[in-house]
Amino acid sequence: MIFISKYIVPKGFNGITLFPFIFLIDKNLKQDLILIHHVIHHEKIHLQQQKEMLIIFFYLFYGLEWFIKLLKYKTKHSAYVNTSFEREAYQNENNINYLKTRKPWAFLNYL
Repeated sequence: MIFISKYIVPKGFNGITLFPFIFLIDKNLKQDLILIHHVIHHEKIHLQQQKEMLIIFFYLFYGLEWFIKLLKYKTKHSAYVNTSFEREAYQNENNINYLKTRKPWAFLNYL
């Protein structure tokens, strides 16, 4: 399910996934069909990651990995884009068939 909420989506982002929901920052985003396609596909990849890790372990692993990457890269944004979950989602958000061919635990290839 997709919802619009400027309060839930962090500043500087177009969307966020909190299983089982996808939140988008702005209803006007829906009018940019190319951007909305990429954002929703990116978030659907996160939904799959969350299901694989039984949701709670996704958030625990994500937080731990983000903190380790923060120590390495020194900035919040660099830590964020270098987590395995984000790397997988960003690198495959343009591939419409990715979720059909994606192997379980594929994010581990992006560590």
